[in-house]
Formats: sequence, C-alpha cells, structure tokens
Amino acid sequence: MNRQQPSPMPSHRYRDVFAKVPVPRPIQGAPVARTWPDNRITTAPLWVPVDLRDGNQALADPMDPERKRKFFELMVAIGYKEIEVGYPSASTTDFDFVRLLAGSDLVPPDVTIVVFTPARKDLIERTVESVAGIRGDVVIHMYTATAPVWRDVVLRRTRDELAAMIYAGSEHIQRLAGDNVRFQFSPEVYNLTEPDFILELADHLTKQWDATAERPVILNLPATVEVATPNVYADQIEYMHQNLPRRDGVILSVHPHNDRGTGVACAELAVLAGAQRVEGCVFGNGERTGNVDIATLALNLHAQGVDPMIDFSDIDRIKDVVEYCTRMPIHPRHPYVGELVYTAFSGTHQDAIRKGFAVQGPGFWEVPYLPIDPADVGRGYEAVVRVNSQSGKGGIAHVLESVYGVRLPAEQEAVFARHVQEYTDRTGREASAAELKALYEEVYGCSN
Repeated sequence: MNRQQPSPMPSHRYRDVFAKVPVPRPIQGAPVARTWPDNRITTAPLWVPVDLRDGNQALADPMDPERKRKFFELMVAIGYKEIEVGYPSASTTDFDFVRLLAGSDLVPPDVTIVVFTPARKDLIERTVESVAGIRGDVVIHMYTATAPVWRDVVLRRTRDELAAMIYAGSEHIQRLAGDNVRFQFSPEVYNLTEPDFILELADHLTKQWDATAERPVILNLPATVEVATPNVYADQIEYMHQNLPRRDGVILSVHPHNDRGTGVACAELAVLAGAQRVEGCVFGNGERTGNVDIATLALNLHAQGVDPMIDFSDIDRIKDVVEYCTRMPIHPRHPYVGELVYTAFSGTHQDAIRKGFAVQGPGFWEVPYLPIDPADVGRGYEAVVRVNSQSGKGGIAHVLESVYGVRLPAEQEAVFARHVQEYTDRTGREASAAELKALYEEVYGCSN
C-alpha cells in the first residue's frame, strides 16, 4: 500500500484551542450525557439576518441608504421577524438608517429590529439615541470579546476587569432603555472562552436584566472564528443549554462563521443541541469566509419536510436583490440559489432524472439527484438537463422532448447521441436546445 508522505505544511504551529466543556461519559444504567445526536429538527428556529450589520461591514463597498432600504424591505417581505439593522455608533450611515426606520412605517408591528453596540458608555448612548421613537419592539445587542487571546492581546484586561466592564455597560443600557427594549449579549468568540466564565456572565446579566419567559434575554453564543469540528460546537451549546441559570427566561442564540467551511453544519448541530435562534446572512455573506448561510439552513429544513417559515418561492428575485445590494455575485454552485444547482450534464444523472420525472406523481418528491423540486423556489425545468460532451442519450432525448416535443424512438436515441457527441467534442462547449434541434433536423432531414 502506498503511504502518504508528510507535507511541507507547517501544521506544528497550530493546536486545538477550543474551549473544553465537561461532557460526562455515560455509565451503566445512567442516561446518556450527550443528547443532541439523537435529536431531530422539527420546527424552524428564529432566523435573524445580520446582512445590514455584520454582512455590511464585510463589504468592500458598504451599502448606501438606498441599498440598505431595499435589502430591509426584501427581508420583511419574505418573512423575517427579527432583523439586525445596523451598528449605529459605528457610522453616520448606520445611525441615519436606524433613524429612518424610527420615523417611518417601514417596520411592521410584528417585526423586531436589532441594533448592535460594544459595551462602552458613549457608544451605548449613541445606540439608544438611534432607536428613540421606534414604536415596535427593539433589541439592543451588546457584545464584548471574552476569549483569552482577545482579553490578553486586544483588550488587555483580566477576567474580572472585563466582567466589570460588561456589567457597567449592561447597567447603562438598562438605565437608558425604554419599555419596548429587550436585551441581548454576545460573548464574542464564545467557542474559545472558558465555559465557567460564560456561565458567570450569564448569571449576572439575566439577573440584572430580569430575564423571564415573558421578557426573555437573548444570550448569543458566536463561533466568531471556526476552530473545531461541528460536534464540538454542539457540545458547547448543549452544555450551556443544560446549565444556564434562569433558562426559561433565555433565548439561546448562535452565530456561526464559516472559516472551516462548516458553518451550516455548526448551526444545524447547535439547534439539535438546544439553540432556539440563529443569526446569519442570507446566502452567507460576511467577514473572511462569511457568516452562516441562513437561506441554505432554511431550505435544508424545507427539503426534510419542515416549514422554514421564510418564503423562498421566488429565489431568483431574492438573489437579484442580494447581488445588487452587496455588489457581489453569488457562485453558480451555491446551494439552492446558484445558476447550476438543479442542472445535470452527466449522462447517468440525466437518465436518472428523466426516469424520475416520468414517474413522479403528486406524492412525496422522489426524483433522483434533485433534493427539492426546482419549482418550489420558482425555477423552471428547462435548465435541469443541459447537454455537453459528458451527456448521454437520455438527456439529449429529454431536452428535445421537453423543449420541442420531439420524441425520439428508442433505436434512434443512441444513434443521434453519437452525432451530438461528435458535435460537442468538435465545438468544445455545451449544445443549446436550439442547436440540438438543428442538428436533429440536419441528421434526419426533417422538421418538427
């Protein structure tokens, strides 16, 4: 057997640094300590798009007021009920946008807006000023980095000094906030922070903010930088779910990033582990490799028979607005929304899809290679099968029949497929439906 050789990569410079949570090993006769692997997601969590804040601050060209408004109106229209709208103390544009919302009827009564602030007195005051006069519910989202490297290198504070800063900020928010304000706290880089420190902070804040089931406090636990496999994050979330004080008065929220490419998995496992709320960006924009993609998360639920509670029935319209507002293209292989995600070029895939369409009835969707019906998101079927040099007779026959009503006899399919193979090899590109029709007429001397 050939053995893999060591690479020149300097992997020795890195180590497992994620926060270890105590997960007791099960003993004979005792319940299993880790419960999330056996859970199933049966209802959608509360989705909170952060495109106007976290996503916006990651753009080379941040959104202007017109783009921000267009994005906000899109999110309201498709059903989001809690939307983080900005970082009002960070820029005049963000502050003015929040003031625009406060002075207009753009925010429906059932939509809660969220504003973001560090735990600093002057920035808290600017944030509270921005939401003055908003008639509906408001969440003031306070954050502070809590992980050891951030404490030591960035903030240069001890645990006790950092806790005192956080408590001073939370008291200031409570003192200034109106009756329509609820509170959220994010210990940034939660997944690298000592669990006992998070529980200490949560105990103080939920007591101070009087967390109850009627007026819950949001505790948001970000995987600000992905550093471990998704099962580790799930263990970290389940530990908090099981040990938080005043748990009935806490909405447990997560905010995964995508540094390891597993943000979606982290969010799904976190929901299995007890998270009730997921922050992310529609289609996954965000700093570095992005925030978790909440459109993918929602449509993953849809594909498993769970109502995502967000309307993606016209996904191309949503794609167009997101691309316009962010000035960034969406990859053609992006889950659910990419141009090519419902397309088969391979002959074996095309044949299976064609046969699946032939027998698909009104019951459960069971077409091979298509996890959802493209029509669910407003896509047609004309692009499901496309022909190139990798395609087979079944796909070619499907295109001619579905587009032009030309039904090839079985004995003709293989013969014509060889002509198409020669054509696509010669041109080195995909053959359109019109080209297939013209080639068919040329080969068989007929016109349908």
